[in-house]
Amino acid sequence: MMDYPKRLIEVDLPIKRISAHARREKSIRHGHISTLHIWWARRPLAACRAVICAALWPDPADPLCPESFRQAARTWMRQWAANHLTLLEAESLKRFLGYQKDPGKLDDNEELRCALLDFIADFANWDNSTRWEYLQTARALTQTAHEALGGLPGTRPLVVDPFAGGGAIPLEALRVGADAFASDLNPVAVLLNKVVLEYIPKYGQQLADEVRKWGEWVKKEAEKELAEFYPKDPDGATPIAYLWARTIRCEGPGCGAEVPLIRSLWLAKKGNRSVALRLIPNRKEKRVDFEIIENARGRDVGEGTVRRGSATCPICGYTTPVASVRRQLKERRGGTADARLFCVVTTRPGQQGRFYRLPTERDLGAVKKAAAELERRQREHQGPLSLVPDEALPVMSGVFNAPIYGHDTWGSLFTPRQALAMLTLTRTLFKLREKLNGMLENGLEIAILCSLALTLNKVAERLTSLSRYDTSAKMSGIIGIFSGQRLPMVWDFGEGNPLLDRSSGWEQCLKWHLDVLSECSKLDLYCGNVIASSALAHPLSNDIANCVFTDPPYYNAVPYADLSDFFYVWLRRTIGNCYPDLFADPLTPKEEEICEMAGWDPDRYPHKDGKWFEQKMTQAMAEGWRILNPAGVGVVVFAHKSTDGWEAMLQAMIDAGWTITASWPIDTEMSTRLRARNSAALASSIHLVCRPRINSDGSGQTDNIGDWRDVLQELPRRIHDWLPRLAKEGVVGADAIFACLGPALEVFSRYSRVEKASGEVVTLKEYLEHVWAAVAREALGMIFEGADATGFEEDARLTAMWLWTLSTGPNGNSHTRNQLEFGLEAEERDDGEEASRPAKISGFVLEYDAARKIAQGLGAHLENLASLVEVKGETARLLPVAERSRYLFGKGTSQPGGRKKKQPVQMQIFGPGAGAKGEEGEAGEMPAFSPGATVLDRLHQSMLLFGTGRGEALKRFLVEEGAGRDPRLWRLAQALSALYPASSEEKRWVDGVLVRKKGLGF
Repeated sequence: MMDYPKRLIEVDLPIKRISAHARREKSIRHGHISTLHIWWARRPLAACRAVICAALWPDPADPLCPESFRQAARTWMRQWAANHLTLLEAESLKRFLGYQKDPGKLDDNEELRCALLDFIADFANWDNSTRWEYLQTARALTQTAHEALGGLPGTRPLVVDPFAGGGAIPLEALRVGADAFASDLNPVAVLLNKVVLEYIPKYGQQLADEVRKWGEWVKKEAEKELAEFYPKDPDGATPIAYLWARTIRCEGPGCGAEVPLIRSLWLAKKGNRSVALRLIPNRKEKRVDFEIIENARGRDVGEGTVRRGSATCPICGYTTPVASVRRQLKERRGGTADARLFCVVTTRPGQQGRFYRLPTERDLGAVKKAAAELERRQREHQGPLSLVPDEALPVMSGVFNAPIYGHDTWGSLFTPRQALAMLTLTRTLFKLREKLNGMLENGLEIAILCSLALTLNKVAERLTSLSRYDTSAKMSGIIGIFSGQRLPMVWDFGEGNPLLDRSSGWEQCLKWHLDVLSECSKLDLYCGNVIASSALAHPLSNDIANCVFTDPPYYNAVPYADLSDFFYVWLRRTIGNCYPDLFADPLTPKEEEICEMAGWDPDRYPHKDGKWFEQKMTQAMAEGWRILNPAGVGVVVFAHKSTDGWEAMLQAMIDAGWTITASWPIDTEMSTRLRARNSAALASSIHLVCRPRINSDGSGQTDNIGDWRDVLQELPRRIHDWLPRLAKEGVVGADAIFACLGPALEVFSRYSRVEKASGEVVTLKEYLEHVWAAVAREALGMIFEGADATGFEEDARLTAMWLWTLSTGPNGNSHTRNQLEFGLEAEERDDGEEASRPAKISGFVLEYDAARKIAQGLGAHLENLASLVEVKGETARLLPVAERSRYLFGKGTSQPGGRKKKQPVQMQIFGPGAGAKGEEGEAGEMPAFSPGATVLDRLHQSMLLFGTGRGEALKRFLVEEGAGRDPRLWRLAQALSALYPASSEEKRWVDGVLVRKKGLGF
């Protein structure tokens, strides 16, 4: 292979600090590109910025690092120590104060590396992303590195992202001073990237000013046509949201009443304000009337009418089953056009807060008038495209369930008034194009129209019958259609007023867009390049890129093309003629989209299974290899839920000719997001760093064969070098396992193939089994503080490693009970109806394959540990200690749970007859039991005795029966105390046992 100076990212990365900035960024809105337009699974800018700097800058401590880069880096870091200490974060300040006192410290190349890593960590902070001091330094270092590594003077390094999506990676490439080439197959993604990477750098603040000017013009023009359909109240109040419910007919015997489908009767439940609905059965009219309750109390508010898709009639009490609800709504194309308006939310001049009232004839008349106007326009319309999008909305099991209820076109998601508002805004954009014709430079005109069309998309996302009313929101309370990555059915929905300065209105959506334009204009960016292209046939020539950095699709994680059709059909009607090549087809291209879709939609995508995905991803990785300069670096982001998923991705990269040199887990999600609340590990995205596997002449390497014995000999050394170092960074558990992948895989992937002495080729899957084993052994050594872990039986080793894998430490969020799923999708279930909360899972859950690998690496076998681990389908659960009570103490005990009335722990564990307190406060008769066969069993027995308040029994067990004389019990207790979640019973119990140690003479 070629010799090259290692980049910083191949040596070290301050992932703890970068992760903190990435998590925080998810809550930032003002000026962030996420508010420009929705795109699914967009990478945090903080992570992208840090990774690009570390991938482009060489490691100054590497012997091959160009001296010119070292000198420039020293100069810049000394300037920071001398002039910019106030801009540094606390973690960096101490080091740079030392440089200020002694600039000579930076003559040490390893110290210089630390300084650059501190700078990268601080630059990852959103607050520093537009500071000129950071931008100037980053761009100077990027340029110096480029030229020092052989780039032509005056040129910039080229960063290529073949799956550009929401544009985070190429934007950050431009920010740090590189050139960016962004491509994507999806036309919606291409437009987003054009705005961010081409239009903003080219036109800057002028674009923002023109978009503001013409955006206000669009609002005024649309208001002339739409105001009558959104009338103000006679008393001056302004309706900001209209609450609707779909309806069915009760199928109870002799009933036939109209049943509004409403999930919850609460309208507001925040602070001191509580407002709710009361359902009033009207048997005579066979319908339900409503009453609004102010200052409502819980006992005054009834249940909603719909639960898991079935609807209960408030008049007769009959529950119409889900199949009948689906059938009725399907017959009425989702029940949107004839939904029932049951409440209007208003604001009043001079008064704070929101107010709630029942709908009036005035409200209903405006709705009818809008429906009539829509019908008139459709009747008179002539043109190649329908006014309201009639493109098909497919059924996709578990993802697009709204079509099951009759929403068979994208246009059917809109009520008549919503559709009329969208048509009016669309028509106004057409008028604007005619008005602008020739007034400005053609490119600027298109940029303005593109920005306003994307603004209209933001309005559309909140102006549908799948948009929900949020009782806690500060704005209009309208939640967009894509609060998740699917289209579930929504029974009662909220309709915002598109003319208002609220979260669903044109004015607010325009403001979000303008904030991004203005914020990015401050960056003084070079123009990037954006093109519509498949990653399977990249348009760039060989060896042209200095860095290929991409976040590819993960099997079936996100159906990007089908989701983006919602926006595509409106863009085609607003600015399709500005981009005829992008919008030539009725819907987004899907045939070449690299997503596993067969499971979701076997009718349309029978061939797009897992094997197809892996073949296409290998092809895409090979294209990335082709366009990368032989001395360049690749970074691939991966966060699939299963071990099989990331093993396939690694195999695709190795097959495509890559050598993996490092891997870094960076947190990319807020700790409060839904999946994080049910998944303590894999909150991080793994950034795989790789190099082309090539010969010294730059040709692809195909005949370098590795010896299996040599690989196995080097593997444990690599893990031993990395794992303790990661622990010092606060990286433990699943994140540490993935961070070890890079160093471990470099040993394997540097070869074209690895063979055993017999000539048999070693598969990646087989090698990864050894990686897991090496990580497990090293981790156990750390857990037991260097003691020989082989002295413990397999159940203790497995328990310790299991809990360690689920821990996330300071890099993420410490795990808690019912939040321990490694690599499992724990999002709310969606059975075609409103998503419901998942059932809580007690114990400590891993994906089965991950558990199997851990066990195998420790020489344990899950099938022999049924008293400790429960395997169900694709999950494996380490049982809570309380659930082991029957096994540990015999038949006289019972495991907790199942009782409605809370009982003392000893009652739960030892049964009703064993829990009475004795005269001295000690629990009554203790069922006879034998000491457990293993150290873990005896520790768990001790913990349960402590947990049930049986101090004397615990003393007899530890002292008289000798369980406490085994030093392994205390060593294991100490280790598990550090591993059990802080709020768990297990943690309290094991600490209680440890507290008794000294008093018992041990």
